[in-house]
Amino acid sequence: MDKKEMEEKIIEQYRQDENMMILVFAQWCINNDLQPEELYREAYPAQSNNKELEKTLELLVPKLESEHIPDSTVLNVLQLFGNDDLAFIVNREIEKREKREKE
Repeated sequence: MDKKEMEEKIIEQYRQDENMMILVFAQWCINNDLQPEELYREAYPAQSNNKELEKTLELLVPKLESEHIPDSTVLNVLQLFGNDDLAFIVNREIEKREKREKE
């Protein structure tokens, strides 16, 4: 494998991992009765629609068909990819839910 092939393989692997991160985030939103597009827009108001998020929305399953995604998983995955602003919004939603559950 030459240098160019190696770089292409690394880039492709990163894209796959990034798509998995988007899928985890979006499915977590659905599982928690949240709209992934709205949270994304809130975190990144200056950005236009995220094409990868739009594609990923087609892959989501209904809440009752989904596996549970722990809050810590979605936060860790977002932070791993440098989506700190989105992780902040997700954390705020977690805190809101926990507050409602205590009432």
